[in-house]
Amino acid sequence: MDTQPAVYPPVVVVTARLDSPLSRWLWLVKWILVIPHWIVLVFLWIAFFVVTVIAFFAILFTERFPRALFDFNLGVLRWSWRVSYYAYGALGTDRYPPFSLGAEPDYPARLDIVYPERLSRSLVLVKWWLLAIPQYLVIAFFTGGMRAHWAGGGLIALLTLIAGFAVAFADRYPRDLFALIVGLNRWVIRVAAYATLMTDAYPPFRLDQGGEDPARPGPVQ
Repeated sequence: MDTQPAVYPPVVVVTARLDSPLSRWLWLVKWILVIPHWIVLVFLWIAFFVVTVIAFFAILFTERFPRALFDFNLGVLRWSWRVSYYAYGALGTDRYPPFSLGAEPDYPARLDIVYPERLSRSLVLVKWWLLAIPQYLVIAFFTGGMRAHWAGGGLIALLTLIAGFAVAFADRYPRDLFALIVGLNRWVIRVAAYATLMTDAYPPFRLDQGGEDPARPGPVQ
């Protein structure tokens, strides 16, 4: 684990709290329980794509991501992270995720992205495809392909499955495994925020593990 001070600016902050106790067998049916969320998220991600395209032109001409559009996209990412954390992106809680675009400060999985007052016009032309290519290759291994992180797959899904069996047979979620899974999700979310134009801060090639984000300057608001 990297013990050096984080150099990634605190613009994308991903935090998670492992709930205890966890049901030994609930994780086996969570794929059914989250179907309503997946249905809603399909439409939300279509809207997310449209909003990102609109934001692209807004940044190109004004250097600003319209605040209302930014807040909507942040809400979609928050919703997706909560569903992923509940289901097969982490299995870190048995608390059913709320149908909400808001911050939901009491939920054990949280995401905050600092609103950028200005974004680079030149970067917006290349960061989402050219500059992000190395990151895409890395997170494709984590997620099993170029898919939204909440859809499951890849290394994250494999490690989460191992965690599920550990909970089922040992009634314990291994702490080191939890730290690794959250770190992988954190990497994916940072790349998602960068690629969808929400920040100009390039994601580090570094696995920041654990429930507390090392980039976090203090309590997330």
